[in-house]
Order: sequence, then structure tokens, then C-alpha cells
Amino acid sequence: MDDERFQRGLATLGRLDPQGWEYLQNGLEDIAPDLARHAVEFAFGDILSRPGLDLKSREIATLAALTALGHAIPQLEWHVGAALNVGLSRQEVVEVIMQMAVYAGFPASLNAMQAARRVFAQRDQEGRQP
Repeated sequence: MDDERFQRGLATLGRLDPQGWEYLQNGLEDIAPDLARHAVEFAFGDILSRPGLDLKSREIATLAALTALGHAIPQLEWHVGAALNVGLSRQEVVEVIMQMAVYAGFPASLNAMQAARRVFAQRDQEGRQP
């Protein structure tokens, strides 16, 4: 295992969501704990921490891709929160999802908008902004 990649991944993951590692670990520890580590090393340590795009830009791309996929709602919800954590406004999140109606279709965009609504409502309930 590559501890440098893992530590770099943890740092990037922590910028997106301070509880991100705990979320991954808890969700996979009883079935595939190595998958959580691989996700941190590859997705966050190798890809999301690359130079060339800031995390805000990467989250715009990720929101668009997850909206277009249409079947990754839990991951989309997590990334809506991550996007807010790195500086996107709620309106920017909404606009990214609306843009995808043109490319991914209205059902994908409508479903993603409902996911964003749930994240916004949860943050409101917790008193978290944005």
C-alpha cells in the first residue's frame, strides 16, 4: 500500500468533506474495507489532487458527470455537499444540474435536482451554510 498516495488522498478528501473518510470507512468496513482505501488513494490521492484544476472546478465536472449518469444518487448527494464545501453556491449547483438537462435529459436533471434539494434541506436543518 502506498501511504503517500493515501495521505494525499485523505488531505484532499478532508477539504471536500471533513467526515469523508469516516463516511467511506463506515460504509465499507464490514464488506470491502480495502475499497475505501483504494478510493482514497486513486480518486482523491491521484486524480482529484492533480494540478491544473482547483477543487471547485473539479466538483462542477463531477456534479455534471454524476447528473448525466443518472444512477449514482448517493454519490451525487455527497458531491453536492462537497461542492458547497469548496465554494460553489447553491445557485451554481442548481445551474450545473440544469445544464445537464440538455445533455443527459430531463429525467436525469430532475432526479439530480431532487438530490440537491435534499442536501440543501439537510444543511438548513443543521444550520449549515451555504
